[in-house]
Amino acid sequence: MAVRNIRKEGDPVLRKKSRAVERIDDRIGMLLDDMNETMKLAEGVGLAAPQVGVLKRVIIVDIGEGPIELINPQIMDTEGSKVEEEGCLSIPGKSGKVRRPYRVKVRGLDRTGKDIEVEGEGLLARALCHEIDHLDGILFVDRVIEDEGR
Repeated sequence: MAVRNIRKEGDPVLRKKSRAVERIDDRIGMLLDDMNETMKLAEGVGLAAPQVGVLKRVIIVDIGEGPIELINPQIMDTEGSKVEEEGCLSIPGKSGKVRRPYRVKVRGLDRTGKDIEVEGEGLLARALCHEIDHLDGILFVDRVIEDEGR
């Protein structure tokens, strides 16, 4: 495992659309391990592969209940909405109010290639949506409805 550099706002990789993972192999496993280590060291609750310079549809989220790893995640269903403060490891020192679904259902693959479905609400739903946005080159600042500290 290795800690990878987190790409910062202004890096063009953060604005690119990530490609689907076609084959889950040792390189994807190593990417997930590195992302977990990087996220923990940075004290984040989520990390997407583009944030470490890899344009693959891979995310991890950990809101304190253990890491959730998703390959090729897709939001299947949403419910409600809530406006809350967000920040991002790629945009240090900035935050803002963002409207996100209160509850989401996300489908993807785990590191073994098995189909998994994650249902989350509150912070988990917000983190999942935030990280999936990264896969499409969308940053939270694109969705801010009320700035703070900008």
